[in-house]
Amino acid sequence: MKTAADTSSENYRANRERMLERIADLAEQHRLAVGAGGERNIERHHRRGKLTARERIELLIDADSPFLELSPLAAWGTDFAVGASVVTGIGVVEGVEVLVVANDPTVKGGSTNPSTLRKVQRAAQIAEECGLPTVNLVESGGADLPTQKDIFIPGGRSFRNITRASADRRPTVALVFGNSTAGGAYVPGMSDYVVMVKEGAKVFLGGPPLVKMATGEESDDESLGGAEMHARQSGLADYLAVDERDAIRIGRSIVKNLNWRKQGTTPEPTYAEPVHDPEELLGIVPTDLKVPFDPREVILRIVDGTPDGSAPFDEFKPLYGTSLVTGYARLHGHPIGILANAQGVLFSEEAQKAAQFIQLANQIDTPLLFLHNTTGYMVGAEYEQGGIIKHGAQMINAVSNSTVPHLSVVMGASYGAGHYGMSGRAYDPRFMFSWPNAKSAVMGPAQLAGVISIVARGAAEAKGQPYDEEGDVAMRAYIEEQIEKESLAYFTSGMLYDDGVIDPRDTRTILGICLSAINTRPVQGAEGYGVFRL
Repeated sequence: MKTAADTSSENYRANRERMLERIADLAEQHRLAVGAGGERNIERHHRRGKLTARERIELLIDADSPFLELSPLAAWGTDFAVGASVVTGIGVVEGVEVLVVANDPTVKGGSTNPSTLRKVQRAAQIAEECGLPTVNLVESGGADLPTQKDIFIPGGRSFRNITRASADRRPTVALVFGNSTAGGAYVPGMSDYVVMVKEGAKVFLGGPPLVKMATGEESDDESLGGAEMHARQSGLADYLAVDERDAIRIGRSIVKNLNWRKQGTTPEPTYAEPVHDPEELLGIVPTDLKVPFDPREVILRIVDGTPDGSAPFDEFKPLYGTSLVTGYARLHGHPIGILANAQGVLFSEEAQKAAQFIQLANQIDTPLLFLHNTTGYMVGAEYEQGGIIKHGAQMINAVSNSTVPHLSVVMGASYGAGHYGMSGRAYDPRFMFSWPNAKSAVMGPAQLAGVISIVARGAAEAKGQPYDEEGDVAMRAYIEEQIEKESLAYFTSGMLYDDGVIDPRDTRTILGICLSAINTRPVQGAEGYGVFRL
């Protein structure tokens, strides 16, 4: 496979400039998450001799090792702080890949709001599916009481997840740095290993004010839930740390002694970097979703090359269903099957090709990477008569019942049922990311507004009423603006519909980390499917 990209062309340079603008804006959005508590709260936290959530993570993971932060833009577009007052991600501790959950105490004391809950439960899902141990860095004031109605009932699943992880032989470690109150007390209460910081950690179901109201008893923090009390009397603390750094040292020692072994595929150690520089992705992919591009140019820049400088991508059915590219490659030494949208629309041929390819990947236990740039399945009398519903259903059936891990990256558009067929969020891809130019919705803003306009016009005609043309223009403009906003990658990421908005140049690295985490457990394809309507 050879590149056809002209990196000296005006079009390439224009694409690159526009994408760099999007990436600069993405960096600004990420800064909102990093500084969510505000400079004043962070400084006050430091004056108390305490570390921030990210500082704790940096000390926890192995030196110079990567940390894949998940859902950093959770709560974007809501009334809650961007990041949802918690940091989650995958890091390496003493050579072991673990899922890390760190409360951010600089944001409302690390309290849990509805976005926090969704983010933590998404992290737990990833840990379960990949078979990862979990390290919780705990300092939380419990539920955000004004939103308790959205937290209390579904929040119980978080504690169930901890106990099920233990039953699944996925160790759970809680390092408690500060408050862990009310429901938050069950995080250390249900973890396999608990470390508490002396004169810092406070773990109790009810603090002094609640105990006073409930029982009339006068008490203090230390006697109710201090670290030393739990280490000497209640037995909740397995280890008593002298300070936060000591707690992290003990936590690393616990992970070191887990006797942990990965059971999945061992990657080929002699892989080469891509033949073409991932930097070139910025000029190859247009930010204007109406402009098509060849996804092979993306594949060339994210999959492994070979020492002789070739780019091995074994394309499957290259002459059939040409608006969907399918084939096999390796990524950071891991075998992978790829489905990538070429010209946006999925026809019957593409749907059938995808269904077959997904089944073949399941036969050989190979994970699948879906690269989205689709406006959905083709509509119109000719295509309906040709069976597009049946053929689209075959593709969605194959995706739904595939058991090999799926990775999804939204490069551009991801509209309609095409989003489903390409393993969108509802189809539980193991990991899903979006580029900053990406958009996801039931259809494009102009198309959706146009459909509503046509329906409204038809309703007026059926009643014999004149149609308000001026009102129609205003209505279409309003709907287009609304759908445009709700389609943005930041908006969908804020709702936890992906695991993060990423710089296209980081795609290969991020997918490599994900594939490594996936292979903590063996990859096993589906052994059977339901009825395919033929």
